[in-house]
Amino acid sequence: MKHLENHTMTEFILLGLLKYTPTHFCLFVLIIMMLIFTLTGNSLLILLILVDHHLHIPMYFFLWQLSLIDILFTVSFVPKMMNDYLLHKTIISPFHCGTQIFLGLALGGTECILLGLMSYDRYVAICKPLHYPLLMNWPLCRLMTVSSWTSGTVNALIHTVYTMRFPFCGSREINHFYCELPVVLHLSCEDTLTYETGILISTTILLLIPFSVILASYTLILVTIIQMVSAEGRKKAFSTCSSHLTVVSLYYGAIIFMYMRPISSHISGQDKVVSAFYTILTPMLNPIIYSLQNKDVMGALENMLWKCSLYSKMNI
Repeated sequence: MKHLENHTMTEFILLGLLKYTPTHFCLFVLIIMMLIFTLTGNSLLILLILVDHHLHIPMYFFLWQLSLIDILFTVSFVPKMMNDYLLHKTIISPFHCGTQIFLGLALGGTECILLGLMSYDRYVAICKPLHYPLLMNWPLCRLMTVSSWTSGTVNALIHTVYTMRFPFCGSREINHFYCELPVVLHLSCEDTLTYETGILISTTILLLIPFSVILASYTLILVTIIQMVSAEGRKKAFSTCSSHLTVVSLYYGAIIFMYMRPISSHISGQDKVVSAFYTILTPMLNPIIYSLQNKDVMGALENMLWKCSLYSKMNI
């Protein structure tokens, strides 16, 4: 409470994710390694998709958009969390707090819709291959992508403005490593029950509808896979689908747990652990899941490394 007394009540206090213990310092080092891997893996995936013409198809267009979101998601919160931990900094201004709410909602909402679009793309490619060029043409893909970014951004802007207009009285300690809407809203001294209904509606649209599309798409994909004649093809397809569904379920499960519960039921300290799944873990897993098991991506990587090796030899 000493920090609270020495600063104006217009500021919030972030308690952070880690404590100053040897165990938590090891976790801090692990997070640094995960951050480096996330930025490297997603940046490399974007580079491969942009430079290799074999990857200029809708599937990889959506994938590089996903990698871009993961990079933005990670750099929006993790570096500041690390900086606050090293400098023992706890204070965050309302403006920066509102900015974090906006970025979290905008990027999270966009990714939820994008994952739904990616599952639909895979459904069309596997279940309706002859109609794929017509159903997933480039103008439609671009429109779908712009719509996902627009929907996520507009939703984030509305909720950020509305949330930051609530009065905050008493303690301004946020037991989290960044300002996330449910945690900040929990500090309001005004009744937020009506507003929580609005959050539930927008969450249903941006989370449950795309998640339902994902479940339906992969169900139809699995039915098609079962009907495959080749046992090797079935095994490979099952492996790929199970990996995708595992990461998607982890991402959606954590967000649904955060945003589809009443604000009053949020337990102090629990939310930041759940948030770590979709701000730190899944951005690191996505490039692994979507690239290491993909022959086209690995082929593009080998081709790029071969060209770099050839170029270096020519300049020796």
